[in-house]
Amino acid sequence: MAKTDPVETTEAQLAVHWKEEDYYYPPVSFIAQANVTDASILERFSEKNFPECYKEYADLLTWYKYWGKTLDTSNPPFWKWFVGGELNACYNCVDRHLPKNRNKTALHFVPEPENEPIQHITYQELWVRVNELAAVLRDFCGLKRGDRVTLHLPMTAELPITMLACARLGIIHSQVFSGFSGQACGERIADSQSRVLITMDAYYRAGKLLDHKQLADIAADKAQSENAAPEKVLVWQRHPGKYSSQTALVTGRDFIVNDLLPQYRGRRVEPEHMLATDPLFLMYTSGSTGRPKACQHSTGGYLAYVAGTSKYIQDIHPEDVYWCMADIGWITGHSYIVYGPLALGASSVVYEGVPTHPDAGRSWRIAEELGVNIFHTSPTAIRALRRAGEDIPARYNYHFKHMTTVGEPIEPEVWRWYYEVVGKKEAVIVDTWWQTENGGFLCSTVPAIAPMKPGSAGPGVPGIYPVIYDDEGKEIPAGAGQAGNICIRNPWPGLMQTIWGDPERMTRQYFERYCKDKKSTDWHDWPYLAGDGAVHAADGYFRILGRIDDVINVAGHRLGTKEIESAALTVPEVAEAAVVPVPDELKGRVPELYVSLKPGFEASPELSAKIAAVIAEQIGPIAKPKHVWIVPDMPKTRSGKIMRRILTAVSTKGNTGDITTLANPDVVEIIRSTVQKGT
Repeated sequence: MAKTDPVETTEAQLAVHWKEEDYYYPPVSFIAQANVTDASILERFSEKNFPECYKEYADLLTWYKYWGKTLDTSNPPFWKWFVGGELNACYNCVDRHLPKNRNKTALHFVPEPENEPIQHITYQELWVRVNELAAVLRDFCGLKRGDRVTLHLPMTAELPITMLACARLGIIHSQVFSGFSGQACGERIADSQSRVLITMDAYYRAGKLLDHKQLADIAADKAQSENAAPEKVLVWQRHPGKYSSQTALVTGRDFIVNDLLPQYRGRRVEPEHMLATDPLFLMYTSGSTGRPKACQHSTGGYLAYVAGTSKYIQDIHPEDVYWCMADIGWITGHSYIVYGPLALGASSVVYEGVPTHPDAGRSWRIAEELGVNIFHTSPTAIRALRRAGEDIPARYNYHFKHMTTVGEPIEPEVWRWYYEVVGKKEAVIVDTWWQTENGGFLCSTVPAIAPMKPGSAGPGVPGIYPVIYDDEGKEIPAGAGQAGNICIRNPWPGLMQTIWGDPERMTRQYFERYCKDKKSTDWHDWPYLAGDGAVHAADGYFRILGRIDDVINVAGHRLGTKEIESAALTVPEVAEAAVVPVPDELKGRVPELYVSLKPGFEASPELSAKIAAVIAEQIGPIAKPKHVWIVPDMPKTRSGKIMRRILTAVSTKGNTGDITTLANPDVVEIIRSTVQKGT
């Protein structure tokens, strides 16, 4: 047989081997109650009606003053939405619901310890607590409109209360994920020039009461080293009336919020009339190197976009009990735990702890007790729940009408478990794609209109016009079976306004590559580069393949790591899979695969060989891993993300770096020992 040369591919192109999956259709019961059942929405949000189509989202909000111009493109790519309009995000999420729904639950706070009662905070109580805290921030801290405040708060009710109090005053909040180190928090205080740090003394995680206040001291010291020390540190008490940290308060700097609030009892603070173009918050992207990168999100455009997508894509009604399992420290939590659901007057669940603590039934007990009917989580969490007990959801009497997946591509095998076991074949699934920079969903099916397809996010949501370009800027048509860089051709209200303090970086990173004319003020000339690889199917659905960098060049063939992991997950014994590239003298680089198993299965050379054979069969011999390492668990962040860089370091005998912030640092040495014995 004649030898053939490797197929030439550009840098943007990945080898696409996944087969297209069959459609799943929404049940009649869902369609009967859905917010959007009329396909005319696609026409209303078509390009010929852009940008005025977004008035439909903005009209979901209450405005003090209507805008004069829907979209200002005079300074690309720094688009301005609803120019001249005035509103307040806190008013829209709290005050306006009081006349009809003051006694309705706004937030269900579920503590991790099951012996602590769930707190059901009504819109009336939320309004009172937000007002009193706003008075503390204004009158005790001296904060005013446009000031920045850094929050380093865990998943407790105090976090959305603090965000809304800031929004009421026009203070720009910057929430740092509670699992981040004190040093990382301090860097963000310095970058944003925050005047105040708001934190908590302690919180529960995996059965332990963690001392969180100690990180505030490290953060303040780090900010001080950059000449940006916070003026005050406000500390919420996890157990009101009791200080739960071993770390002493610093006199003159640290103040217990729970001690201050009685002095402001009954205070009411009028919401600031904010311009639609005023910043609402900063959100630092995760995993960046060098200087932290803060995405600045607007008040009017952002709030309109998350309200609209919460209604049309999440199908949230005011009577729904909605649980997004993300952390509010990430953009998903901002958009789809706090601002989106509360703008629509829904009841939103805030859960403090680990979804599998004390056992794999915890999530389903919460859903059962609260009557949750919309469930929103990540493929990482879905895989963890599947691994912890594949049949456990069936033991509980909950019923979801709608389920979301977000954060990374979901493998078809995991999608089917989510649909059949978690959703009991009753719920629609929206597989959403978007990023911190984007504010809200970019690709997804409209749940009552379009069928679901495992592994595919779907088309652009109404008002979003995606395109796939190759490296030369040539459009790759739908159905070509060829992957490239997914871009969005148009601006949208949820897109960040700028990168705080570094606008040139925004232009350079997201718009420069495919800009057709740098002098143009026509938005058509400024496509947004997402940095993800994708393939556009003939039916218009997009399959996201992960970051463009997440590819392995094996002898000229570019293989997406996600498709190798997806193939591994079709093996019944496999719970989680992670691929890393390792050097190879002959092929340049080859994949190595790490897998963890479902309960009841044991590692063996035969199982490793079986997994490798399945990958070779599904993708091709070129994708067969050099090794398949079966490990007890993956090294993970506190948010459950697998740290592939650590696995790469183990495979290449490199330095794993700081592992103290991992949720399970002890597993790294176990993995290292497994690899050393096997090579």
